[in-house]
Amino acid sequence: MAIPVILDVDPGSDDAVAMMLAIKSDLIDLKAVCTVAGNKSIEHTTENALRLIQKMNVDVPVYKGCGRPVFMHLLDLPEPANNKIDIERDGQTIQMHDDYLKLEPATTEHESVPAAAFYVQYLREATEPVTIILTGPVSNLALALMLDASIVKNISEVIIMGGGDALSNITSSAEANIYHDPHALAWILNSGVRLTMVPLDATHMAPVTAETCRELREINTFSTVFAADLVEQRMQVYTETDSFVDEAPVHDALAVCALINPDVLTDCPRVHMDVETMPGKAFGQTIVDHRLQADDLNCFFALGADKTLFNEMLKDILAR
Repeated sequence: MAIPVILDVDPGSDDAVAMMLAIKSDLIDLKAVCTVAGNKSIEHTTENALRLIQKMNVDVPVYKGCGRPVFMHLLDLPEPANNKIDIERDGQTIQMHDDYLKLEPATTEHESVPAAAFYVQYLREATEPVTIILTGPVSNLALALMLDASIVKNISEVIIMGGGDALSNITSSAEANIYHDPHALAWILNSGVRLTMVPLDATHMAPVTAETCRELREINTFSTVFAADLVEQRMQVYTETDSFVDEAPVHDALAVCALINPDVLTDCPRVHMDVETMPGKAFGQTIVDHRLQADDLNCFFALGADKTLFNEMLKDILAR
């Protein structure tokens, strides 16, 4: 039986692959897509979500969410910039995330209810538990839990792509999704919800390969070819900015696959995790307590992933 899912995204190239996986999987009943600012502004991420939903020809509502972090202004800190990662090659600028997905502009509109209000309304009335997968900053769900903490009873699990134990990306200590709104993660951590973190430690162990992209192109459907386009664009950037060659992490897709088949995550202990919310060099860092005697175990934290299984899942699900 398919699992009811709400997907919260900031598309973004890897979010787009994650969305296609959620739409294509027979094990996911996608109830809604919520958007948030992160990889791009809220206007861009919402338009990109609408474009992809339209191209996939599915009836899934899109709710526009937070365009800025929930708490940053209280600390008098500058709001983080969008995740602008690009390179120059042959006189052209190649971005990790294009402003707009290379799809026809959306002719549909997002719902009038803001994402946080949608969460409250939907979860209050839910007749079965819902899984929420967050692949951008986690502001929308945190704001919803502030409005009504009781909705947690109808959340089966929250899966967050974000954070890192040994790895970071946007600063020397923080991963981008968490750095954009660490206070929101802190609120979710204290909500009592069942939480699984899919951090950089896992996503970097399971990059998508050039061979997988070649096989996706051979399948020759919209989803497989578009996914190959997006991953190959990521490969060009990662080749210049990281140690990957002919492969690239597709972080958000791994978070969706973790729900479909939890075996894709390896070494996923239940731990106590904190997030640094005070200004300083560690701002946004996820801090994992690896001690066996750690108290208040509040999340499952993936320290690895199965590269072969993940690549096979991409091909199998997107080909449907």
